Amino acid sequence: MLSNCVKVAISADPVYNEVYMSRKQFMQSSIFILILLLALVCVSYIVRTNGDVKDRFSGFYAEKDNILDIVMIGSSPVFPFYSAPKIWGDTGIAAYPLSSNVQRPVAMKYLVEEAEKTQSPSLYIFEMRMFTMDDEGLAENMAYTRGVTDNLKYSWNRVKTIQAMVPETEDRLSFYVDLFKYHTNWRMFAFASEWKNWRYHKVSDLKGFYMKDEVGPTTRPAAGGTSGILEIPDSQEAYLKDLLQYLQEEDLQALFIVSPYGETPEEQKMFNYMAGIVKEAGYGFLNMNDHYDEIGIVFEEDFADYGSHTNAVGAEKCTEFLEEYLLEHYQFSDKRGDARYASWDEAYELWQQKLGEAKSTIRERIINEDYAEREE
Repeated sequence: MLSNCVKVAISADPVYNEVYMSRKQFMQSSIFILILLLALVCVSYIVRTNGDVKDRFSGFYAEKDNILDIVMIGSSPVFPFYSAPKIWGDTGIAAYPLSSNVQRPVAMKYLVEEAEKTQSPSLYIFEMRMFTMDDEGLAENMAYTRGVTDNLKYSWNRVKTIQAMVPETEDRLSFYVDLFKYHTNWRMFAFASEWKNWRYHKVSDLKGFYMKDEVGPTTRPAAGGTSGILEIPDSQEAYLKDLLQYLQEEDLQALFIVSPYGETPEEQKMFNYMAGIVKEAGYGFLNMNDHYDEIGIVFEEDFADYGSHTNAVGAEKCTEFLEEYLLEHYQFSDKRGDARYASWDEAYELWQQKLGEAKSTIRERIINEDYAEREE
């Protein structure tokens, strides 16, 4: 009886009731705000502009944890040059390109950090072509920055990446919350494929590889094998040394490569300079411009855009050369037959089908001299 009286007395206390209602309202408000924020994050992922870069990054996030042997990082010389499905089908090595168009080297360290959240690859491969360019000029075009920042999931590492890539004088708010930039991009909701991006997890059918069937002929450059060195821009050298230090501190294995292209003698000398820095730090450096004959690359037929990026035929050759180099210099286990890699078997089958189609198209274009349009 006394206990019931106490309860009645407390419930009748206006101060207690006011505190109770305030706490209840606070909890309800907090839950509502949390749900709203989560919904906005999902909407943000969907309305980000679609394309192969978005598909590549969301495909990376969709991979099972700790399933990748190699993560390839760099600019556009990565995803059309090296076929992850072919590497898998030939060797049982699971590789994935975490790359974007005109990717600024400053982003590399942060992309490694992003990869390490879910993967523990035996090897990171970095494509070095962008290190020849001055970062200040690259930073003037924010599209080169957004190719990375707008394709990362929301996290503290994404914040650090933005701080490293976007000058303080720029408006960083639209980078932190990219929905401010894409809030008018509601047309993305019309694509069923983009609804799969609500968590930024959407399987990449070709494991990030981008197949080209255009032909843009050029002449074989004479720069390959050029001796001598030429310093790279100061900012890029600083980013390279910072990346190397990070890799050493984290005890991560890495290979630095240059994909074959229409390089100049000056660029070749810059790669020689980079090679010295990289090798001194204890890492491998492979400039494929020194191996045109071993690769079998034909500049008049194997490029899609006049010496910058390979088409499907050139990619097959470059991939095979890289495979042989990896098997000779590194140790990997062959995971073919492992049920966890069923999607990789499917990717290899799809790649074979699309490669046959692309080769047929490329042959016809060469015969008919149906060449790709030159970019202005």
